[in-house]
Amino acid sequence: MGIFSRTRDIVAANMAELLDRADDPAKMVRMIILEMEETLVEVRASAARTIADQKEMRRHIQKLADLEASWTEKAELALSKNREDLAKAALVERRKAAEMAAQLTSEVTVLEDALRSSEEDIAKLQNKLREARAKQNAIATRLESANTKARLREMWNGPKTHEAFSRFDILERRADEAEGRAEAMGLTPRTLEDEFEDLRSNDKIDAELAALKARMNKEG
Repeated sequence: MGIFSRTRDIVAANMAELLDRADDPAKMVRMIILEMEETLVEVRASAARTIADQKEMRRHIQKLADLEASWTEKAELALSKNREDLAKAALVERRKAAEMAAQLTSEVTVLEDALRSSEEDIAKLQNKLREARAKQNAIATRLESANTKARLREMWNGPKTHEAFSRFDILERRADEAEGRAEAMGLTPRTLEDEFEDLRSNDKIDAELAALKARMNKEG
């Protein structure tokens, strides 16, 4: 059984409420879209049949109008020949044609109303279909985002990530040990900045030594 029973149900449907009640919103929106598309095809086919019926009726109305004109000519001919009986018979046939034309014209009006209603239904269905497809895209985006987050969490918490960071720790430890050995062996090259820093340190020590000698001489 479908979700909707007729076009009116689709037009009145609250898409958000339907999806909120669904156990599987993605599956539900696919079913909604499928049923809307099928209903839209049916309504369009009905409108096409209505248009075809209108055209056929209008052809019959034209033929009946031609027939009325023909019987009018025959009635006039009969009167011109003093055949009033034939003129009456022709007028009876003309009336029959006129009544049939009037009936068909009335039916065409009914079909025009039905066609306008079908066009309104088609427009409403198309709007609902756009709404459903927008919901489908939104759900697909949310699902993709959730799956991406899940994959990232799995990667972050997975054994490969921990193994990689463990390898980084080992490499950093080895680098520290190598630098320590190099410094202990005096293999670390001195930079120009180191040489100037030594000069500044020596000046400070010489100044402190001179100050100490001056104080001791003064006390002695």
